Amino acid sequence: MLLFLTATIHAQSIQQPNVLLIVVDDLGWADVGYNDRSGVFQTPNIDALAAKSMVFTDAYAGAANCAPSRAVLMSGQYAPRHGVYTVSPSARGNAKTRKLIPEPNVDILADEIITMAEMFKSVGYTTGSFGKWHLGEDARTQGFDHNVAGHLKGHPKSYFSPYKMPFLTDGPDGEYLPNRITSELLSWISKVKHQPFFAYLPYYTVHTPLQAIDSVKEKYLNHPRIRNNRHATYAAMVELMDINIGRIMRNLSQQNLLNNTLVIFTSDNGGIRSIAYQDPLRGGKGSYYEGGTRVPLIVSWPKKIAAKVDSTPVINADFYPSFAKIIGANVNNQVLDGVDLSELWLANKPIKSRNLYWHFPIYLQAYNPKADQSKDPLFRTRPGTTMRQGKWKLHHYFEDDSYELYDLDNDLGEHVNLANHLPKVTAELIQALEQWRNSIKAPIPKQLNPKYDAKFTAELTAKRLLQPTKK
Repeated sequence: MLLFLTATIHAQSIQQPNVLLIVVDDLGWADVGYNDRSGVFQTPNIDALAAKSMVFTDAYAGAANCAPSRAVLMSGQYAPRHGVYTVSPSARGNAKTRKLIPEPNVDILADEIITMAEMFKSVGYTTGSFGKWHLGEDARTQGFDHNVAGHLKGHPKSYFSPYKMPFLTDGPDGEYLPNRITSELLSWISKVKHQPFFAYLPYYTVHTPLQAIDSVKEKYLNHPRIRNNRHATYAAMVELMDINIGRIMRNLSQQNLLNNTLVIFTSDNGGIRSIAYQDPLRGGKGSYYEGGTRVPLIVSWPKKIAAKVDSTPVINADFYPSFAKIIGANVNNQVLDGVDLSELWLANKPIKSRNLYWHFPIYLQAYNPKADQSKDPLFRTRPGTTMRQGKWKLHHYFEDDSYELYDLDNDLGEHVNLANHLPKVTAELIQALEQWRNSIKAPIPKQLNPKYDAKFTAELTAKRLLQPTKK
């Protein structure tokens, strides 16, 4: 208790900004207006925020799907340290098509991990979570004073009230969930604004089920580049989310909070490619190609962070040490895999070059074999590890001990595997990858699956690829 009081007194002696961390669910890198090359997505509020903020072109989620990415974000640690690799189970897809027994998965972030919210509380912040938690039964047991709609499940039964959701009373029939969650956030801010606050806004939108307000969806149905009804619904969900971003920014301005609020806007992973193509990136949610892990990232703090576009590769594990530095929290005794970006944000001082890593000793079944652009038509990913070093992206897949090497400067879509053409570069990256896995004790599945059937796998692959495409 004495340590907590000392930390609080120290924190009160420095200028502490409010922090608003917005994490949209399943929003692809290409699904915001300023990145969109399809001409479909309308995000004027996000685009306006980007125009006066620091925008990162090469920002990454800590994983290619929901729970593990959020675990990396909230812990500041790569997945092998906490064991959250996927949304359980780890043995996804048909058992006859999996060559290995995957590693077991952890569903809940362990109590001994000091979450980002607990770090904020250690220096006197009040904390609130508004939306998807996915790392435990109640965000209030993991560092948040206030929890709206946050529990273990990863998506709502319905985006329209009655929601029948823990920690959220139903609204009037037909009320739209993103609108309600935004209102809850703004109401809370108005009550706690006289002290530093950390507001975590992990919208459930734009995750499935795809549901949007009809009047907004209607205008997309006749758009020349809309492929089908799902695409139109998704585009409407993106616009409705953007409208709420506008509500938030206007409200912060009206309450004279904008200049002392650090706002982060990002996504938890790439978009679902069978819903919205992520071109020029390959793949989408669940894949460890760029379309599955690269995400939008906007960092805003008026008069403190200059507007610019930055190509530094960063990952959501970096938020934890960056926030800690800015608010004066002592994290010297914590194991954090991210790096402090505060001087990059505030003083445009480059960070030291480092490698980024993703480890996924599990299986994720395909959404759509024809559209996913994955390594294998039956899976968005099979067990493996990927890393980025500068312009180089290395993939290692465990089933066949194969490697893929891509030059992202010249092949952003990861089309041409250079591993056999550049053996020296490949060998150097493999060495770095193995050193990292050993240092972090990353488990590698090696036990063969006795149910695996190569003939069945080949026949099922052909069947899935040849079946008629659904409109």
